[in-house]
Amino acid sequence: MEEPATGGRPKRTRAQTRTTTENNASDASEHVDRDRESSPDDFEAPRPKAKRGRPPSGSTAAPPKASALTLIEVVKGNGKLIPQAVKLWVERYEKDAKPATVELLTMLFEACGAKYHIKEELLDETNVDDVVVALVELARSGNVDDYQSSKKEFKNMKDNLQSFWDKLVCECQHGPLFDQILFEKCMGYIIALSCTPPRVYRQTATLMGLQLVTSFITVAKTLGVQRETTRRQLEAEKKKQSEGPRVESLNKRFSMTHENITILEQMMRNIFQGLFVHRYRDIEPNIRTSCIEALGVWILSYPSMFLQDLYLKYLGWTLNDKNAGVRKASVLALQNLYEVDDNVPTLGLFTERFSTRMIELADDIDISVAVSAIGLVKQLLRHQLLPDDDLGPLYDLLIDDPAEIRHAIGALVYEHLISQKFISSQSGAKGVENNSSEVQLGRMLQILREFSADPILSVYVIDDVWEYMNAMKDWKCIISVLLDENPLIELTDEDATNLVRLLCASVKKAVGERIVPATDNRKPYYTKAQKDVFEHNKQDITLAMMKNYPLLLRKFMADKAKIPSLVDIILHMNLGLYSKRRQEQNFETVLQLIKEAFFKHGEKEALRSCANAIMLCSTDSQGELKDTARNLVKELHDELIHNKLKPAMKEVVDGGDEYPLLVNLKRMYELQLSGNVPIESLYEDMVSTLQSYTNKDDQVVTFLLLNMYMHVQWSLHAIIHSPTISEASLSSILAKRDSLLERLEYILNSCLEMEGNRCNQLARWVCVILTDLSRLFKKTNFASSKLEKLGYSPDASVLQKFWKLCVQQLSISDGTEDDDGNKEYIEETNRDTVMMAAVRLAVTDKVYKEYLGPEIISRFVMHGTSGAEIVKHLITFLKKNDDDLPKTFLEALKMAYHRYMVELSRSDDESLASKHFLEFQELAAQLSGTFIGASKNKHKSDILKIVNEGIEYAFIDAPKQLSFLEGAVLHFVSKLPTPDILEINVNIQNRTENVNMDEDPSGWRPYHTFVQTLREKFAKIEEEKDGTSVRRRGRPRKRRNIQGKRLFDDHGSSEEEDSISGSDHENAQDEEEQQDEDEDDDDDEDVPLINQIRSSSKLRSLKVSREGNKGQT
Repeated sequence: MEEPATGGRPKRTRAQTRTTTENNASDASEHVDRDRESSPDDFEAPRPKAKRGRPPSGSTAAPPKASALTLIEVVKGNGKLIPQAVKLWVERYEKDAKPATVELLTMLFEACGAKYHIKEELLDETNVDDVVVALVELARSGNVDDYQSSKKEFKNMKDNLQSFWDKLVCECQHGPLFDQILFEKCMGYIIALSCTPPRVYRQTATLMGLQLVTSFITVAKTLGVQRETTRRQLEAEKKKQSEGPRVESLNKRFSMTHENITILEQMMRNIFQGLFVHRYRDIEPNIRTSCIEALGVWILSYPSMFLQDLYLKYLGWTLNDKNAGVRKASVLALQNLYEVDDNVPTLGLFTERFSTRMIELADDIDISVAVSAIGLVKQLLRHQLLPDDDLGPLYDLLIDDPAEIRHAIGALVYEHLISQKFISSQSGAKGVENNSSEVQLGRMLQILREFSADPILSVYVIDDVWEYMNAMKDWKCIISVLLDENPLIELTDEDATNLVRLLCASVKKAVGERIVPATDNRKPYYTKAQKDVFEHNKQDITLAMMKNYPLLLRKFMADKAKIPSLVDIILHMNLGLYSKRRQEQNFETVLQLIKEAFFKHGEKEALRSCANAIMLCSTDSQGELKDTARNLVKELHDELIHNKLKPAMKEVVDGGDEYPLLVNLKRMYELQLSGNVPIESLYEDMVSTLQSYTNKDDQVVTFLLLNMYMHVQWSLHAIIHSPTISEASLSSILAKRDSLLERLEYILNSCLEMEGNRCNQLARWVCVILTDLSRLFKKTNFASSKLEKLGYSPDASVLQKFWKLCVQQLSISDGTEDDDGNKEYIEETNRDTVMMAAVRLAVTDKVYKEYLGPEIISRFVMHGTSGAEIVKHLITFLKKNDDDLPKTFLEALKMAYHRYMVELSRSDDESLASKHFLEFQELAAQLSGTFIGASKNKHKSDILKIVNEGIEYAFIDAPKQLSFLEGAVLHFVSKLPTPDILEINVNIQNRTENVNMDEDPSGWRPYHTFVQTLREKFAKIEEEKDGTSVRRRGRPRKRRNIQGKRLFDDHGSSEEEDSISGSDHENAQDEEEQQDEDEDDDDDEDVPLINQIRSSSKLRSLKVSREGNKGQT
């Protein structure tokens, strides 16, 4: 790398340099030895550690003074002695410059970690390049200390070193700073060391060089103030008299001050050109970050010199740096610049060139960079430097996955579009009107119109803006607008729907409930103060809703889009306030209206909201309110059973309309999800309806089965928690369970016989119910107890039919539905639900595991990412609980290979067979990939067993199945140590000693490929051991650098056109996927799948998948 020339640097011949270098090294060693010999500490015995707050016994030693310490010892210390040490050194320099300069340079070298001493008499003759060469040799020999490391004893070194040079510049500003000798010499060494290969030299020299510029700026600003004062005095004096001693003195002072400022600015330029332009693109990210942070400070604090395109472009270029820390430093530096209004006009060209990149960074791969970039965009909007058309990509981030990014965009949307701070700040009195709740709600509704078609996206937008928009907590204003009591806003039906959703979501947020699921799904932790705020909010919401709630329910009773959100609000109210405020009548009215809504609507969301609300009121309310709610629940049950369901069943049996039965079965199912419903008298009617039902409408059959299963589950729950168990109760639940199992097996057979996708949803529910029944009545749950006769295990034929139905449903896309299918529950019965049911049944019992385990694992890579994640949970379970894991893995591989062989034999389409083989190979890669790190050694015997038995299988009827070697065995061999690989290679070649492979060359090709690969792998390992092949480990570097663009032609140079990395993905860390995950809690294992589906389906629906890859960030 070409080094910048520095003025006034003495030169010597190479021969002189070598001699001097050797002498210097010897002298430095002698100097250190003398220092050690003169140190009394070397002869003192170690003393016991003194107790805190009590001086050691007999101790009279005073803390060391700065005069007794070397400069490097002062810098290594706690920093308190730095001002005194600097002052003493300046005094020594003014008395005798040479020894003081040698002392300072020695400290400079020692700060870099090298012990090197220049002889005083040779100071003027010493060549900087020769010293640096000697220092690099010291580093190569390992004789260097790294004070920039994270060791505890060096934690203050960086700050102290910066403080030292800052104090030195300030102390020298009245003398040595401007002699153009001392600091020129120091700068020469600092610049040269910053361009050396050793990282520790570059890092420390860069730190010192950047600090020098910062300190020069401090002095230059002080001199600038003095120059301006002198200029004003001079102008005033010239008005009095054109000449004279006073004018001459002021002229001299002005010229001297101006000259000193010019000297400082030239030294800044020298460091910038010699150090910064090289180190801002250093390979070490910390050095690049330091450079950009320092440049930001320089431009902000000394704009007269640095606020120009020549320097600004480096901030623009590093917006593309591959390291997130560097990008963030650049963004934060620009934020500080745009905060100063006076800087904005000068930043015009820079903004025009780099504003697009600033917007792109809002979608950076690093969350902290993205959040900072959004803050920068807010600054640009404040100065009206961005057109609204450029903000489209930002608004898409309102539904991004990371909450930090969404909330940062929410703040931008609130300030720019809702409160309109960037506009209203210039409009004076209109600001008050713009901040009114009505106006802000109107603007928010205008935004929500863009998301009306998808309520989930609306919830995301509300969550993003909620923290900043107080109008969302103005309950009275929202209610008055919904009741048409506020003339400032006229609601359309679309706006009313969005406002109801906003009210419900805002209520949930106000009481501490998440409305958008977190990525980790952890329960949030709240402090006592936060909980107190939530309780206060709950009280405010209840008071605002108490009298208006019935009015809202009546107004929107018939609207299926609004009623679920309205009914959900009561779940977050303080019901006790109804009693305290003597509003029992309003409470009863609300319950009656919710009951009316329950029977008025037949959609899942409305029914589920009403069922949950009624059940909560009957359990969480107190006193008379609780009695009122329980009476209403009883009335609800009686009306649904006797007045709705029984007549509907009779009507269907008589050949009447099926819809009343379907909708009332859905109502009963939703009620049973929230609590126990006494339907003993109805259960036999359900069984007989199923038996006599000839039309076999999938939806009716599905909800008959679901209600029967829920009743069996509640009956089992009652028996388990009952203090006494009667034979009658046991016989009753056994009869109910057996009749349900009988109908399930009948429908199971029917679904397998049907062609096409007609019983798609029904078949998936059958899989789920059969799994849950098998887990609920697992024999081990009741072994050696009074309930032992309740134990159940499906026989082998049922198990085989179950898996056959699962395979059938897994092969059907989720988008394939019946023409008249029920779309509402489709998300609860997708392919993942079927896979989950199979996995849960597999881990229930060893018998199920032996049959279902290999079958499920063999389909690891066949059903998308979500399906693969479910299978991973099974593999994790098996690795912790299965003693015969190799057998399970090998059987799974054989099944996948068999599918390939069958397709190969019966199909003329090679692409289809090739697809099956690729799936087989990917399965082997995924299974072998579960043995990583320490797991390879722990499971070495398992891997070896898979390899040996896989080879045995491959050689059955050779060469027909030899492709099993190449497709599966090879992936596991790579996980074994070298001796085992060598032994396997020998054994497999022994199998072919007397075999004529020329008879079928193509059939034996996989064998030759396998053997050749083993040889190459063994040879590669041997080469690495011998050192004959040295290769870079880890991910190969991507060559994705782009040529730096010349932004400003007037200041372009070859140095300024060096390549800047435009790839941010290059910095993304490729981490191995963690294979061993914690098992689910026992409570989660025992929860029926139907209940898990109910709680997880909403979370799945809230998960917004981003289309396409994230931008280059």
